[in-house]
Amino acid sequence: MSDYLEQLTTFICDCKFEDFPSVVVERAREVVADSLAVIATGAQEEEVKKMTARMVPRGGREVATIIGTTLLTEPAKAALINGTAGTFLELDEGNQFGRGHPGIHVIAAALAVSEENRFSGRDFLTALVLGYEIGTRIGIACKLRMSMHPHGTWGTVGAAVAVGKLMGYGEKEMREIINVSSSLGLATSRRTMLEGGTVRNVYAGVSNYMGILAHDLVQSGFTGEADGLKTVFGSVVSDAFSPEAMVADLGTRYEIARNYFKRHACCRYNHGTLDALGEIVAKRALKAEEIARVDVKTYSLAAQLCDQNPQNMLAGKFSVPFAVATAIVHGSTGVESFRSQVIDDPAVKDLALRVFVTEDPKLTAMMPKFRPSRVKVQLKDGSALEAEALTNKGDTEDPYSGEELQAKYFDLARLIWKREVAEAIHADAMQLETLADVRVMTGKLRKLD
Repeated sequence: MSDYLEQLTTFICDCKFEDFPSVVVERAREVVADSLAVIATGAQEEEVKKMTARMVPRGGREVATIIGTTLLTEPAKAALINGTAGTFLELDEGNQFGRGHPGIHVIAAALAVSEENRFSGRDFLTALVLGYEIGTRIGIACKLRMSMHPHGTWGTVGAAVAVGKLMGYGEKEMREIINVSSSLGLATSRRTMLEGGTVRNVYAGVSNYMGILAHDLVQSGFTGEADGLKTVFGSVVSDAFSPEAMVADLGTRYEIARNYFKRHACCRYNHGTLDALGEIVAKRALKAEEIARVDVKTYSLAAQLCDQNPQNMLAGKFSVPFAVATAIVHGSTGVESFRSQVIDDPAVKDLALRVFVTEDPKLTAMMPKFRPSRVKVQLKDGSALEAEALTNKGDTEDPYSGEELQAKYFDLARLIWKREVAEAIHADAMQLETLADVRVMTGKLRKLD
């Protein structure tokens, strides 16, 4: 085939906001609104607050918003902190085809650079869509090693592409920033999420930071390999890379329009199980004390989340037994049901020990199109309740409505902003292309009193 990198860079550099179908623009707006609320809420977590306090007083240019605070800092630091905050609660959107979370890897860098340079909302949305597009396509074109966590890998290239687009790169510079950023990803470990190692939460923040760093490096004369994508994602972190997949339907199929949103505040691999459990609970209320055991049969990746005794909040978010138990005991799968204090709730801990997760190879074979789960609740009286879900609510096949996404936004936003401020931010996000300067919106993000 012809040089796929040439096709990519030509597409990125030539693409204009006016080229996007209306569904792409609408989804990009929704990603922005959703991400702002998720980041702002995550910024209230103790680790993020301490991280911010340690980093911001060091000085620098105060031009970019640390979302969920009243603070401004230099763009790279804002990108790092906001990207980190956005993953803390496991509520950031994702893409099942790229097998990761492209939005949170791009939006923090693109927003910080847009603030610094007073770019318009249209410029910002264009960069977000294209950074999302390239990052996701790398995830599609390769298959990361099973021992790796996808955060902090191909998202770095997505962030760099967004920054390059904002800064008006031509094809030569765009190719260079792709190649340079290919070598700036992390060697991530999937074990961090399973064990509750919260270093995992910074991976997306680092990608945003590196996206901005890649721009500074290219402008300073640094160079990358001739084809860094193919090397890194074809032989270093993955053994297979398809150039054809990078350009298939380029310009007609936009990955941001195939994304998913999350309402359950935990790993997406839990969601099919929780959706099936929700069907059961909708028909019959459950009490922990009447349950003998819960059996979950699901696909391979979800079956890995089998820890019946997670030790902290992050580990709880990556545990099917804990997610099932807290959903039954607390009647919710929102943020509060996964707080640290809930990890030690005796009723939840006791029920989690009665939740058993196994892989069904037939369900694994249905991936990636489906993320199936079968749930059987065995009651102590001998009766059983069963349900199954083939897809996760919020996926492309079963998307949340605009009203449901708005409800999620305000459920989180009310914890940070007064209602009138939250409404103004949401209105700006949903009409971003009309803003001459993104600071019209970001100035509102700092109105916390």
